[in-house]
Amino acid sequence: MDQKTTFLILLGGNLEKTARLREQIADARVIAADGGMFHAHDLKLKPEVWVGDFDSSPPDLQQRWSRTPRKPYPAAKNLTDGEIAVEEALALGAQRIVLAGALGGERSDHAFFHMALACALKARDIDVLLTSGLEEGWALGTGSCTIDLPAASMFSILNFSDVSALSIAGARYGLEDHDLDFGSSRTISNVAEGPVTVTLGSGTALLLARPFDLSGE
Repeated sequence: MDQKTTFLILLGGNLEKTARLREQIADARVIAADGGMFHAHDLKLKPEVWVGDFDSSPPDLQQRWSRTPRKPYPAAKNLTDGEIAVEEALALGAQRIVLAGALGGERSDHAFFHMALACALKARDIDVLLTSGLEEGWALGTGSCTIDLPAASMFSILNFSDVSALSIAGARYGLEDHDLDFGSSRTISNVAEGPVTVTLGSGTALLLARPFDLSGE
């Protein structure tokens, strides 16, 4: 973890409690969004606030965490519980956010929203990691960033707009100053050789990685 103020937001999606995940969230401040509180016990974490409409939090869960401060919202609201938790984190000074339980599961609409939200926050200079424990999403901003991936792990870069001057180093299939059209599959299914450095001239993109998928060996 770097020195930026990091908030872990526990969402209700699938979450594998891997050693890599535990390292990524070490020392983070914690907010639970509704049913995301299910993950708190296994991770041995005590969220400082619990937000949402609590429609995914059964009575026994609410009883177990009855001492945790809550900010309840009506079920008929204009934001997801996850976005409410993000806004709470930003109000508390978050500079880096880990959305745990953000990928996979039964709600593809939620997973897509989390990717779009991560990109929007990156445009505001907020670093975001999306994770299910087995899959990770890293929003990419203009300039260069290095993502620590295990050698032979699979990753793709998804672009949500036309992208200019895209470079990829540290991967089997490198690129140099490539202009990538929106909807192109050119950057799907790459293989990390270790930490991957991505440079972006302009546009909106996200690196989606499977750090435990070493089928690229």
